[in-house]
Amino acid sequence: MIIDAHAHVSPTTYGATEQYLEVLSQSGIDQAVICPGGMLDVRKMSEFVSGQKKPDAVPKNEYVGNCVQSSPKLIGMACVNPCDLQAAEKLEQYLEQGFRGLMVSPLVHKFSFTDDSMAELARLCGEYGVPVVSHNGWRPGANTGDYALLARKCPRTNFILEHMGQLPTDGEATHTAAELDNFFLETSLSSYLHVVETVKKTGASKVIFGSEFPLSHPSLELRKILLLPITDGEREQILGGNIRELLHLD
Repeated sequence: MIIDAHAHVSPTTYGATEQYLEVLSQSGIDQAVICPGGMLDVRKMSEFVSGQKKPDAVPKNEYVGNCVQSSPKLIGMACVNPCDLQAAEKLEQYLEQGFRGLMVSPLVHKFSFTDDSMAELARLCGEYGVPVVSHNGWRPGANTGDYALLARKCPRTNFILEHMGQLPTDGEATHTAAELDNFFLETSLSSYLHVVETVKKTGASKVIFGSEFPLSHPSLELRKILLLPITDGEREQILGGNIRELLHLD
């Protein structure tokens, strides 16, 4: 079974769930983990990174929840703002509703992985047996090293780093995944060479296939995994087995 472990859906012209489900069928992907999207327009990413535009800081969790209810292919992750004084309470409500993990976005919400509030959310995820998912924020407090520190601080919680840390290669991300049992790397937007070298160093059990829809196409990201010089068993782990285990889908 192939699972896209990282996609964003939103009530927009470019990221609607109906479009994504059609793309999944075209790509031969069986299931997908969806997160709230649309907080920033990925077609204009540079304007948000530079500060020219401000994101919509309200995550569309209800939209994701409704999408999950409408299709058995979809598995939902909730997004909360760690700076929200009620963040832990909101996250617990979402987890009780059936969301399978926490996505945080340091590009949208200006928190640090070193904040006490982030540790509280991470520990709550550990209590519920669900992972924390995030990308790098490319600023002090929200880089790979800061995320790794949080994973060390919360050993009962699993952490997934989107895009394998990105850049052409993020050696710190690979080193951390090899060192920590609770640290995993998701492949979308990463370089082929980075995926190859990471699997050599960490084993296939620490790498998870994702597409970053709508910014990338699932078929394009899937092809990268199909070309890896690995065994069929290792490929099955990356394409679905690892995320199934982390989300207790069996």
